[in-house]
Amino acid sequence: MKSFFKSVLANIVAILILCAVFFFFFIMMLVFSSMGGEKAIIKKNSILTINLKTNIIDSPTEEQNDWFDIKSQNKNVLIYEALEAINKAKTDDNIKGISIEADDLHAGITQIDDLRSAIEDFKKSGKFVYAYGNVVSQSSYYLGSVADKYYLNPSGMIELKGLATEVTFFKDFAEKYGIGIEVIRHGKFKSAVEPFLRNDISPENKEQLSTLLNDIWKNTSTRIASSRKIDTAQFRTVVDSLYGMIPEQSLKYRLADKLIQKTEYDEMMKSQLNLKEDDKLNKVSLGKYISSYADENKSGDKVAVLYASGSINNGDEYNEIYSEKYIKYIKELQENDRVKAVVFRINSPGGSANASDEILFELQQLKKKKPLIVSFGDYAASGGYYIAMAADKIYSEPNTLTGSIGVFGVIPYFKDIANKNGIRSDIVSTNANSQYYSSLNGVTPYGVSLITRSVEGTYKRFVHFVTQNRKQTFEQIDSVGGGRVWSGVRAKEIGLVDELGTLNDAIKFAAQKAGLTSYHVASYPKKMSPFEQVFSDLNEEDISARVIKNKIGKANYEILQQITDKKLQSEVKMEMPYQIKIN
Repeated sequence: MKSFFKSVLANIVAILILCAVFFFFFIMMLVFSSMGGEKAIIKKNSILTINLKTNIIDSPTEEQNDWFDIKSQNKNVLIYEALEAINKAKTDDNIKGISIEADDLHAGITQIDDLRSAIEDFKKSGKFVYAYGNVVSQSSYYLGSVADKYYLNPSGMIELKGLATEVTFFKDFAEKYGIGIEVIRHGKFKSAVEPFLRNDISPENKEQLSTLLNDIWKNTSTRIASSRKIDTAQFRTVVDSLYGMIPEQSLKYRLADKLIQKTEYDEMMKSQLNLKEDDKLNKVSLGKYISSYADENKSGDKVAVLYASGSINNGDEYNEIYSEKYIKYIKELQENDRVKAVVFRINSPGGSANASDEILFELQQLKKKKPLIVSFGDYAASGGYYIAMAADKIYSEPNTLTGSIGVFGVIPYFKDIANKNGIRSDIVSTNANSQYYSSLNGVTPYGVSLITRSVEGTYKRFVHFVTQNRKQTFEQIDSVGGGRVWSGVRAKEIGLVDELGTLNDAIKFAAQKAGLTSYHVASYPKKMSPFEQVFSDLNEEDISARVIKNKIGKANYEILQQITDKKLQSEVKMEMPYQIKIN
């Protein structure tokens, strides 16, 4: 028995030592990753490469290191830094050209627009731009088509198919399983709630979706056809017939210039650079190139870019747009004397009406002290548009999903399904409306009336701020509001934005308005180190969410979150009904 206890104790001690060693190495790994690497040195005859490992993100808050997905080797690069890198490479003698090698590009539609424009400008230097693909997504081809030459694998394909959207409806499902849904909305185009009310797309929603998709596709397809020198009518035939799916057809209809293997592609670039057979082809990723010249200790006047990406919520978390956190950021920028102007970069489909209102108020205070210019990314809709209403000037990208000036509330309850399963409830209360809402019994008639007043009041407040900023009447804004989403091009035509332009255009105008001739651009919020990210909100709920997200995928997790997250159900919302991605 004595030897048994000794053996058990020895095993326990061994396990504890093993856990301690593992924890030590885990901490050291985080610390070293937080310190960052040495500054990269760019050799002669280098090629700036945009590849599969490059994630283009809009905001530092999107840069989440997921320790539950250790297989990922992707490098996140801010869109502004990527554009700055391409511009710098234009005059860098060590960079001889750009190679686009991304079959599936991790970037939004407006980010690809900006990358394309930057590469078009790069080509003016006389340096080459080539692209290579295997199984190429539509978004990747949109970027790659800007190249001087596009090379495709002999067994590859280009998924060039145009745009479509599919709307899922839950009305029959809810009725079948006894789930009641009370919906209050303002705006015939506020289609975020349609899946709970109908079994098909309403004429109003079909109209706005058709207009929106055709606007975006017109901008996108025109640029592809122009770069590839394909007649507009022929290009439509190529897309309608899915000719890009067959490599020989891709070659015949000028989507690709040559069918070659990747090794042959690399050898072709070596020949272009007059390298010897034994010489190594030196490819430099965007992230590595940025690290070769990045300097965080810049002095002097600043134009601050405050990034706001994701849904808008109440709270104090780092990721997405949480009101308490952004109020702190805005006040810091307001009080920082070195910050002479602020560009507010919005990439948001909206969210909480209350949180949006809090952020807008603080931005209005900031505007009283220094210029505030707004730049739109992929989305600036509903609450995302609302928080732009403090701006001196608003820049939108042509393909930005803009507007969605509308408000709604969705209140689920489970009376029928509960009753079918023998669950009932009685209520004891002190006042007439102590229980105006119950998950079992739904909303009382007075509660519906009250929430309707709240939705209508929020809509009027929304339109009020838009009329002030856009200098239009209530009737003018209401006629283009009602929850309708517009492309950036249309938004410019109807006066919802001031200019079509990039983030860089907004920065230049902010500097000009502040009277700056010499300045540097500072990004806010500051990037969190991997160490800070892991331990900032390491709790059971967060760990569970990350595990589930990694298991079922980001897109499926977002759908699950819409159904289960109490924060997304408990208040009046300013939110866009869908997201559009060019895959």
